[in-house]
Amino acid sequence: MSQINIRNLSNENDDGSPEIVGVSTFSATSFFVPPKGSTEERPSDCEPGSIRFNTDTANLEYFRGKTIGWSQFELIDPNLGGGTGSNTGVGARAVLPGGMSAPDRSASISALTISTLGNTQDFGDLAAGINANAGLSSRTRGLSIGGSRSSPVGRVNVIEFFTFASLGDAADFGDMSFAVAENGTTSNNVRGIAAGGSPGPKDELDYIAIAQTGNAVDFGDLAIAREGLAQGCISNGTRGVFSGGNSPTMLNNIEFVTIMSTGNTSDFGDMTATMSRQANCCSSTRGLISGGMNPSVTNTIEFITIATTGNTSDFGDMTSARYNHGGASSPTRGLFLAGQPTPNAVNTIDFVEIATTGNAVDFGDTDVAGATNGVIRPTGTSSNGHGGL
Repeated sequence: MSQINIRNLSNENDDGSPEIVGVSTFSATSFFVPPKGSTEERPSDCEPGSIRFNTDTANLEYFRGKTIGWSQFELIDPNLGGGTGSNTGVGARAVLPGGMSAPDRSASISALTISTLGNTQDFGDLAAGINANAGLSSRTRGLSIGGSRSSPVGRVNVIEFFTFASLGDAADFGDMSFAVAENGTTSNNVRGIAAGGSPGPKDELDYIAIAQTGNAVDFGDLAIAREGLAQGCISNGTRGVFSGGNSPTMLNNIEFVTIMSTGNTSDFGDMTATMSRQANCCSSTRGLISGGMNPSVTNTIEFITIATTGNTSDFGDMTSARYNHGGASSPTRGLFLAGQPTPNAVNTIDFVEIATTGNAVDFGDTDVAGATNGVIRPTGTSSNGHGGL
């Protein structure tokens, strides 16, 4: 076997990368540095399978063709699950901070491992009981954003955080720009964005750097002010999506942002029907939107392809109609948690495999010590394995 030692290699015109044809082996005891650049600097005409490092998201990504675009390599970490008892497992974890549990707003935080069917287990506590909060996350941290407290009564601008790998109580992170509930969120592994909410409806977007602590900063505005947005994250790491809500009439439009920039939202497409208070989950390529009300309650699940724009398509149905429920996901599996049908609330958890289509299947129940029916409005649910991470 022949060997060539080269310090620098370029094409003859020095205007791009050289092409190496045939079977190539790179061997070393140190490292290999791929091309790198920001999201804005991504090439759009490269070969499928091309690899680069995205300096905005701090992730390796690969090109899947012109119709799909760039996707990041998904992290499947055997240590993400953690927990004890029936919550022991591998893969991503969903954490449910607050919600409603009879007779009032809950301060409990519960959790589950998404790969393992079963009920939620105790994780810790928030500073006070809260519901109508929103959630967002990185691979290591989950955040509870805003919400409505019972003492003192009213909406708050509080942000609390917890570490997915360690059971324990939430800690103070900082404040939103304003007191808010029923807002929507999206995130990648670096930045989280909160959108709209009540009282209002509001059109403001705030963002935070998840690895730090501190107050939220202005990002831009929604095209349409809204409250009651779908809860749970839709993101592919580059693009974040917000859907549904009321303004004050029910909406069916979907908006998106580029997470690592700042600015106003752009139009993505439309849902099949006007709807508010749904729940989302996602892989790195597909986002699911479930349930909601207008004014009747639905059990439908619809999906979008995150990297493109366009209207939703039918995915299947949940096991029961619900709204004000939670959404969470691993890279492959989506959960829809508890919620409020009419006239009674449910604490059941459904799951789907995101890459396929079809109806949801029973996963388990939300279960909080001292609560008769578990948590029934876990709108602040987040996970450390959703598609944007």
